[in-house]
Amino acid sequence: MELFKEFMFEAAHRLPHVPDGHKCGRLHGHSFKVAVYIEGEVDPHTGWIRDFSEIKAIFKPLYEQLDHNYLNDIPGLENPTSEVLAKWIWQQLKPLLPELSRIRIHETCTSGCEYRGD
Repeated sequence: MELFKEFMFEAAHRLPHVPDGHKCGRLHGHSFKVAVYIEGEVDPHTGWIRDFSEIKAIFKPLYEQLDHNYLNDIPGLENPTSEVLAKWIWQQLKPLLPELSRIRIHETCTSGCEYRGD
């Protein structure tokens, strides 16, 4: 079974490798939504795969690093596309959350990506 926990954060960024004049090359911000998915067996005693509050606690340091920040200043996010951000979050969480199965990023209501560790 797979479960997810969603987080919202506000951040600014610019994409340094887009063609001249591209709107994403200018400083702008998003209300990002991140969904952290984990996969595993449901514990017959607790009835869950993992306590949602544990996932929240594990994500909290990342949230504090990302929220109301300029993403380009964070090591590893110098080119903070949704794809790069999803992979970066995966790399931070996987050692702490071995059952992590995917990261979903929404940078707008209609645009985003998913990363499954491959």
